[in-house]
Amino acid sequence: MRVHILVFGVLKDLLSESSATLDLPDGACVRDLLDHYRRSSAEHGGLWESLAVAVNREYVSVGHALRDGDEVALLPPVSGGVREVAPRVSIVHERIDAQATVTRLERPEDGALVIFDGMVRDNTRGRRTLYLMYEAYEEMALAQMRALAEKAIADFAIRDVAIVHRLGRIEIGESSVLIVVASSHRAAAFDACRWLIDTLKKTVPIWKKEHFEDGAVWADGEPFPPEISC
Repeated sequence: MRVHILVFGVLKDLLSESSATLDLPDGACVRDLLDHYRRSSAEHGGLWESLAVAVNREYVSVGHALRDGDEVALLPPVSGGVREVAPRVSIVHERIDAQATVTRLERPEDGALVIFDGMVRDNTRGRRTLYLMYEAYEEMALAQMRALAEKAIADFAIRDVAIVHRLGRIEIGESSVLIVVASSHRAAAFDACRWLIDTLKKTVPIWKKEHFEDGAVWADGEPFPPEISC
């Protein structure tokens, strides 16, 4: 059988490609696919232990059986015109308009709007940062962002959520991600906003490459949660 492989972040540099096709024996599973790449790049063995894998845009385990024609995305730990999946959840390729996002979300019945505005700083661990480049597995990232928004509304005492993530080149001082939470009370809004950004950083397939005066490097991502890690 033949599967279509997508790679992101540091894997693009390691494999010198962003997509490929791979022939596997009938009955192969995700573990067999990962073993193929481990053998071909043994010097980076630790990386293959930290991946998550998505098949047809859904996270799967290493035992998941593959089928001919599957789209398999190999996802290293993650660092998110407008493409809308649901109201107020989007990925953009231009500057994020925070005021417009807030205006669309606010309602007279709200007692609190909590805003997280993630901005590009000019340094990382003592190195001067010139700019950042963000990329994503866009279709899956949008679906994951929508799921986070829906879960936040279900689990916290909040009315609504907006999540906007920017891709491409982002300059110092510009926003990379904006989260706005609307609620009757501030405590629930703070809790939901913190949960959203922390979970987004761990689970949504978005990566950043930091460009410095003396080179560039993919940012180390946080480990995937155990339930989706391979």
